[in-house]
Amino acid sequence: MSAKTQHNNILLAILGFALVVIVVALIGFFTLGRDPEVMQGQVEVSEYRVSSKVPGRILELRVKEGDYVKAGDTLAILDAPEVRAKMAQARSAEDAASAIELKAQNGARKEQIQGAFQVLQQAKAGLEIAEKSYGRVQRLFDEGVLSAQKRDEAYAQYKAMEAQCKAAQSQYDMAVNGARREDKLAAQAQVGRARGAVQEVNSYLGETVQIAQMEGEVSAVYPKVGELVGTGSPIMTISIMSDMWGTFNVREDQLNGLKVGSEFTAFVPAFNKDVKMKVYYMKDQGSYAVWKATKANGQYDLKTFEVKARPVETLDGLRPGMSLVVKALR
Repeated sequence: MSAKTQHNNILLAILGFALVVIVVALIGFFTLGRDPEVMQGQVEVSEYRVSSKVPGRILELRVKEGDYVKAGDTLAILDAPEVRAKMAQARSAEDAASAIELKAQNGARKEQIQGAFQVLQQAKAGLEIAEKSYGRVQRLFDEGVLSAQKRDEAYAQYKAMEAQCKAAQSQYDMAVNGARREDKLAAQAQVGRARGAVQEVNSYLGETVQIAQMEGEVSAVYPKVGELVGTGSPIMTISIMSDMWGTFNVREDQLNGLKVGSEFTAFVPAFNKDVKMKVYYMKDQGSYAVWKATKANGQYDLKTFEVKARPVETLDGLRPGMSLVVKALR
Protein backbone atom coordinates (compact mmCIF):
# COMPACT_ATOMS: atom_id res chain seq x y z
CA MET A 1 0.00 0.00 0.00
CA SER A 2 1.42 3.37 -0.98
CA ALA A 3 2.03 6.12 1.50
CA LYS A 4 -0.52 8.32 -0.22
CA THR A 5 -3.24 5.71 0.12
CA GLN A 6 -2.41 5.22 3.80
CA HIS A 7 -2.58 8.94 4.42
CA ASN A 8 -6.01 9.16 2.77
CA ASN A 9 -7.33 6.33 4.92
CA ILE A 10 -6.19 8.11 8.11
CA LEU A 11 -7.92 11.32 7.03
CA LEU A 12 -11.11 9.44 6.27
CA ALA A 13 -11.02 7.77 9.67
CA ILE A 14 -10.53 11.11 11.43
CA LEU A 15 -13.35 12.75 9.46
CA GLY A 16 -15.63 9.83 10.15
CA PHE A 17 -14.93 9.98 13.89
CA ALA A 18 -15.50 13.72 13.96
CA LEU A 19 -18.76 13.31 12.08
CA VAL A 20 -19.96 10.69 14.55
CA VAL A 21 -19.13 12.98 17.50
CA ILE A 22 -21.00 15.89 15.95
CA VAL A 23 -24.03 13.75 15.18
CA VAL A 24 -24.11 12.36 18.72
CA ALA A 25 -23.79 15.85 20.19
CA LEU A 26 -26.63 17.18 18.06
CA ILE A 27 -28.84 14.26 18.98
CA GLY A 28 -28.08 14.77 22.68
CA PHE A 29 -28.73 18.51 22.45
CA PHE A 30 -32.10 18.21 20.73
CA THR A 31 -33.20 15.06 22.55
CA LEU A 32 -32.14 15.70 26.12
CA GLY A 33 -32.21 19.50 26.08
CA ARG A 34 -30.59 21.67 28.74
CA ASP A 35 -31.05 21.42 32.48
CA PRO A 36 -33.55 24.04 33.62
CA GLU A 37 -32.18 26.96 35.59
CA VAL A 38 -33.36 27.15 39.18
CA MET A 39 -33.85 30.06 41.58
CA GLN A 40 -33.23 29.50 45.26
CA GLY A 41 -34.69 31.63 48.02
CA GLN A 42 -35.47 31.29 51.68
CA VAL A 43 -38.33 31.73 54.10
CA GLU A 44 -38.36 34.93 56.16
CA VAL A 45 -40.62 36.21 58.92
CA SER A 46 -41.57 39.55 60.50
CA GLU A 47 -39.91 40.27 63.84
CA TYR A 48 -40.02 42.91 66.54
CA ARG A 49 -37.62 43.56 69.37
CA VAL A 50 -38.71 43.95 72.97
CA SER A 51 -36.92 46.79 74.77
CA SER A 52 -37.48 49.17 77.68
CA LYS A 53 -37.55 52.97 77.82
CA VAL A 54 -35.76 52.94 81.18
CA PRO A 55 -32.51 51.27 82.24
CA GLY A 56 -32.72 48.53 84.81
CA ARG A 57 -31.58 45.14 85.97
CA ILE A 58 -33.26 41.97 84.70
CA LEU A 59 -35.19 40.70 87.70
CA GLU A 60 -37.08 37.89 85.99
CA LEU A 61 -37.46 36.35 82.53
CA ARG A 62 -40.91 34.82 82.12
CA VAL A 63 -40.21 33.18 78.73
CA LYS A 64 -37.37 31.39 76.97
CA GLU A 65 -36.34 30.88 73.37
CA GLY A 66 -38.87 28.81 71.45
CA ASP A 67 -41.86 29.76 73.64
CA TYR A 68 -45.00 30.91 71.87
CA VAL A 69 -46.53 34.03 73.41
CA LYS A 70 -49.78 35.91 72.95
CA ALA A 71 -50.42 39.64 73.05
CA GLY A 72 -50.51 40.78 76.69
CA ASP A 73 -48.29 38.00 78.08
CA THR A 74 -45.60 39.13 80.52
CA LEU A 75 -42.16 38.61 79.02
CA ALA A 76 -39.68 40.11 81.49
CA ILE A 77 -39.57 42.13 84.71
CA LEU A 78 -36.93 44.79 85.39
CA ASP A 79 -35.81 46.32 88.66
CA ALA A 80 -35.48 50.12 88.47
CA PRO A 81 -35.16 51.64 92.00
CA GLU A 82 -34.37 55.07 90.57
CA VAL A 83 -37.80 55.20 88.92
CA ARG A 84 -39.52 54.25 92.18
CA ALA A 85 -37.64 57.07 93.95
CA LYS A 86 -38.78 59.54 91.30
CA MET A 87 -42.33 58.33 91.80
CA ALA A 88 -42.13 59.13 95.51
CA GLN A 89 -40.86 62.62 94.67
CA ALA A 90 -43.58 63.18 92.09
CA ARG A 91 -46.34 62.09 94.48
CA SER A 92 -45.02 64.38 97.22
CA ALA A 93 -44.99 67.31 94.80
CA GLU A 94 -48.58 66.46 93.81
CA ASP A 95 -49.69 66.42 97.46
CA ALA A 96 -48.04 69.79 98.09
CA ALA A 97 -49.67 71.35 95.02
CA SER A 98 -53.07 69.93 96.03
CA ALA A 99 -52.72 71.46 99.51
CA ILE A 100 -51.92 74.88 98.02
CA GLU A 101 -54.93 74.64 95.70
CA LEU A 102 -57.19 73.66 98.61
CA LYS A 103 -55.95 76.63 100.59
CA ALA A 104 -56.66 78.95 97.67
CA GLN A 105 -60.16 77.52 97.19
CA ASN A 106 -61.10 77.61 100.87
CA GLY A 107 -59.87 81.16 101.40
CA ALA A 108 -59.17 82.60 104.86
CA ARG A 109 -59.71 80.65 108.05
CA LYS A 110 -62.89 81.24 110.06
CA GLU A 111 -60.86 82.86 112.84
CA GLN A 112 -59.39 85.36 110.36
CA ILE A 113 -62.82 86.20 108.99
CA GLN A 114 -64.16 86.66 112.52
CA GLY A 115 -61.24 88.90 113.44
CA ALA A 116 -61.77 91.06 110.34
CA PHE A 117 -65.46 91.32 111.19
CA GLN A 118 -64.70 92.55 114.75
CA VAL A 119 -62.30 95.17 113.41
CA LEU A 120 -65.01 96.32 111.00
CA GLN A 121 -67.55 96.62 113.83
CA GLN A 122 -65.06 98.61 115.87
CA ALA A 123 -64.46 100.96 112.94
CA LYS A 124 -68.19 101.43 112.41
CA ALA A 125 -68.67 102.28 116.10
CA GLY A 126 -65.86 104.81 115.93
CA LEU A 127 -67.32 106.32 112.77
CA GLU A 128 -70.74 106.66 114.39
CA ILE A 129 -69.28 108.49 117.42
CA ALA A 130 -67.14 110.73 115.19
CA GLU A 131 -70.17 111.59 113.03
CA LYS A 132 -72.27 112.53 116.08
CA SER A 133 -69.45 114.58 117.59
CA TYR A 134 -68.98 116.47 114.37
CA GLY A 135 -72.74 117.16 114.21
CA ARG A 136 -72.75 118.69 117.72
CA VAL A 137 -69.64 120.76 117.04
CA GLN A 138 -71.15 122.03 113.78
CA ARG A 139 -74.31 123.23 115.60
CA LEU A 140 -72.24 124.97 118.28
CA PHE A 141 -70.17 126.59 115.54
CA ASP A 142 -73.33 127.75 113.82
CA GLU A 143 -74.46 129.36 117.14
CA GLY A 144 -71.09 131.08 117.43
CA VAL A 145 -70.08 129.26 120.58
CA LEU A 146 -67.10 127.36 119.12
CA SER A 147 -64.35 128.53 116.85
CA ALA A 148 -63.73 127.31 113.29
CA GLN A 149 -60.58 125.52 114.50
CA LYS A 150 -62.59 123.22 116.72
CA ARG A 151 -65.10 122.60 113.96
CA ASP A 152 -62.30 121.66 111.51
CA GLU A 153 -60.69 119.27 114.01
CA ALA A 154 -64.00 117.48 114.56
CA TYR A 155 -64.52 117.24 110.78
CA ALA A 156 -61.03 115.79 110.26
CA GLN A 157 -61.64 113.21 112.99
CA TYR A 158 -64.91 112.25 111.31
CA LYS A 159 -63.27 111.78 107.89
CA ALA A 160 -60.43 109.74 109.39
CA MET A 161 -62.86 107.38 111.06
CA GLU A 162 -64.80 107.13 107.80
CA ALA A 163 -61.65 106.06 105.90
CA GLN A 164 -60.74 103.61 108.65
CA CYS A 165 -64.19 102.05 108.39
CA LYS A 166 -63.80 101.61 104.62
CA ALA A 167 -60.41 99.98 105.11
CA ALA A 168 -61.85 97.58 107.69
CA GLN A 169 -64.69 96.77 105.27
CA SER A 170 -62.17 95.92 102.52
CA GLN A 171 -60.19 93.65 104.81
CA TYR A 172 -63.34 91.85 105.83
CA ASP A 173 -64.51 91.43 102.20
CA MET A 174 -61.09 90.06 101.20
CA ALA A 175 -61.19 87.54 104.03
CA VAL A 176 -64.68 86.42 103.01
CA ASN A 177 -63.91 86.20 99.26
CA GLY A 178 -60.66 84.29 99.78
CA ALA A 179 -57.78 84.18 97.28
CA ARG A 180 -57.82 86.06 94.00
CA ARG A 181 -59.05 84.27 90.85
CA GLU A 182 -55.55 84.42 89.38
CA ASP A 183 -54.10 82.77 92.49
CA LYS A 184 -56.70 80.01 92.27
CA LEU A 185 -55.90 79.40 88.58
CA ALA A 186 -52.18 79.33 89.35
CA ALA A 187 -52.78 76.78 92.12
CA GLN A 188 -54.83 74.63 89.74
CA ALA A 189 -52.05 74.78 87.13
CA GLN A 190 -49.51 73.65 89.72
CA VAL A 191 -51.70 70.66 90.55
CA GLY A 192 -52.01 69.76 86.85
CA ARG A 193 -48.26 69.98 86.43
CA ALA A 194 -47.65 67.74 89.43
CA ARG A 195 -50.18 65.18 88.20
CA GLY A 196 -48.52 65.16 84.77
CA ALA A 197 -45.19 64.38 86.42
CA VAL A 198 -46.79 61.49 88.30
CA GLN A 199 -48.27 60.12 85.06
CA GLU A 200 -44.89 60.40 83.34
CA VAL A 201 -43.09 58.49 86.07
CA ASN A 202 -45.93 55.99 86.18
CA SER A 203 -45.41 55.28 82.47
CA TYR A 204 -41.73 54.63 83.21
CA LEU A 205 -42.75 52.24 85.97
CA GLY A 206 -44.89 50.43 83.43
CA GLU A 207 -41.78 49.88 81.32
CA THR A 208 -40.29 47.72 84.07
CA VAL A 209 -42.82 45.03 83.11
CA GLN A 210 -42.41 44.10 79.46
CA ILE A 211 -45.59 42.88 77.76
CA ALA A 212 -45.89 41.09 74.41
CA GLN A 213 -47.39 43.47 71.86
CA MET A 214 -48.20 40.80 69.27
CA GLU A 215 -48.58 37.05 69.11
CA GLY A 216 -45.46 35.17 68.06
CA GLU A 217 -42.52 32.95 68.93
CA VAL A 218 -39.55 33.99 71.06
CA SER A 219 -36.65 33.60 68.65
CA ALA A 220 -33.86 35.11 70.78
CA VAL A 221 -33.29 36.25 74.38
CA TYR A 222 -30.24 38.46 74.86
CA PRO A 223 -29.55 39.29 78.56
CA LYS A 224 -29.47 36.92 81.51
CA VAL A 225 -31.22 37.38 84.84
CA GLY A 226 -29.29 39.90 86.93
CA GLU A 227 -27.72 41.72 84.00
CA LEU A 228 -28.17 45.43 83.40
CA VAL A 229 -29.88 46.69 80.26
CA GLY A 230 -29.73 50.25 79.00
CA THR A 231 -32.45 52.45 77.57
CA GLY A 232 -33.69 50.93 74.33
CA SER A 233 -31.43 47.87 74.60
CA PRO A 234 -33.11 44.79 73.09
CA ILE A 235 -34.17 42.19 75.61
CA MET A 236 -35.60 39.62 73.22
CA THR A 237 -36.86 39.17 69.67
CA ILE A 238 -40.36 37.92 68.84
CA SER A 239 -41.01 36.31 65.45
CA ILE A 240 -44.53 36.83 64.11
CA MET A 241 -45.05 33.36 62.70
CA SER A 242 -48.31 34.34 61.01
CA ASP A 243 -46.44 36.73 58.71
CA MET A 244 -44.08 34.58 56.57
CA TRP A 245 -42.83 35.08 53.04
CA GLY A 246 -40.17 33.87 50.67
CA THR A 247 -37.42 36.05 49.24
CA PHE A 248 -35.78 35.33 45.86
CA ASN A 249 -33.10 37.11 43.86
CA VAL A 250 -34.19 36.76 40.23
CA ARG A 251 -32.22 37.89 37.18
CA GLU A 252 -34.44 39.91 34.89
CA ASP A 253 -34.09 37.49 31.97
CA GLN A 254 -35.61 34.85 34.27
CA LEU A 255 -38.64 36.94 35.24
CA ASN A 256 -40.52 36.07 32.06
CA GLY A 257 -43.45 38.39 32.82
CA LEU A 258 -43.48 37.75 36.57
CA LYS A 259 -45.25 40.63 38.31
CA VAL A 260 -47.00 41.51 41.55
CA GLY A 261 -50.01 39.22 41.87
CA SER A 262 -48.46 36.37 39.86
CA GLU A 263 -48.48 32.87 41.32
CA PHE A 264 -45.82 30.18 40.98
CA THR A 265 -44.86 26.89 42.62
CA ALA A 266 -41.82 26.53 44.89
CA PHE A 267 -40.27 23.32 46.16
CA VAL A 268 -39.54 23.02 49.90
CA PRO A 269 -36.65 20.56 50.38
CA ALA A 270 -37.27 20.35 54.13
CA PHE A 271 -40.65 18.67 53.52
CA ASN A 272 -40.11 17.42 49.96
CA LYS A 273 -43.30 19.26 49.05
CA ASP A 274 -44.40 21.96 46.67
CA VAL A 275 -46.07 25.12 47.87
CA LYS A 276 -47.92 27.67 45.77
CA MET A 277 -46.80 31.27 46.31
CA LYS A 278 -48.11 34.68 45.26
CA VAL A 279 -45.84 37.66 44.51
CA TYR A 280 -46.55 40.82 46.53
CA TYR A 281 -43.28 42.77 46.19
CA MET A 282 -40.67 43.36 43.46
CA LYS A 283 -37.73 45.76 43.52
CA ASP A 284 -34.40 46.04 41.73
CA GLN A 285 -31.39 45.38 43.92
CA GLY A 286 -29.78 48.67 42.91
CA SER A 287 -26.19 47.43 43.12
CA TYR A 288 -23.62 46.76 40.39
CA ALA A 289 -22.70 43.55 42.24
CA VAL A 290 -25.93 41.96 41.00
CA TRP A 291 -25.51 42.92 37.34
CA LYS A 292 -24.59 40.40 34.69
CA ALA A 293 -22.47 41.97 31.95
CA THR A 294 -23.30 40.68 28.44
CA LYS A 295 -22.17 43.62 26.31
CA ALA A 296 -19.00 41.75 25.38
CA ASN A 297 -21.30 39.50 23.33
CA GLY A 298 -22.99 42.45 21.73
CA GLN A 299 -26.06 42.25 23.98
CA TYR A 300 -26.95 44.13 27.18
CA ASP A 301 -26.50 44.09 30.95
CA LEU A 302 -28.89 42.06 33.11
CA LYS A 303 -30.03 43.24 36.51
CA THR A 304 -31.22 41.25 39.51
CA PHE A 305 -34.57 41.87 41.21
CA GLU A 306 -35.65 41.05 44.74
CA VAL A 307 -38.94 39.19 44.61
CA LYS A 308 -41.06 38.49 47.69
CA ALA A 309 -43.99 36.08 47.71
CA ARG A 310 -46.29 34.68 50.36
CA PRO A 311 -47.62 31.11 50.50
CA VAL A 312 -51.16 30.88 49.15
CA GLU A 313 -51.94 28.08 51.61
CA THR A 314 -50.45 27.39 55.04
CA LEU A 315 -47.76 24.72 55.14
CA ASP A 316 -47.48 23.29 58.65
CA GLY A 317 -43.94 23.35 59.99
CA LEU A 318 -42.64 26.00 57.59
CA ARG A 319 -40.03 28.01 59.45
CA PRO A 320 -37.75 31.00 58.79
CA GLY A 321 -34.50 30.10 57.05
CA MET A 322 -35.85 27.08 55.13
CA SER A 323 -34.87 26.91 51.45
CA LEU A 324 -37.27 27.46 48.58
CA VAL A 325 -36.38 26.23 45.09
CA VAL A 326 -38.11 27.49 41.94
CA LYS A 327 -37.42 26.51 38.34
CA ALA A 328 -36.68 29.45 36.08
CA LEU A 329 -39.90 30.89 34.71
CA ARG A 330 -39.31 30.40 31.00
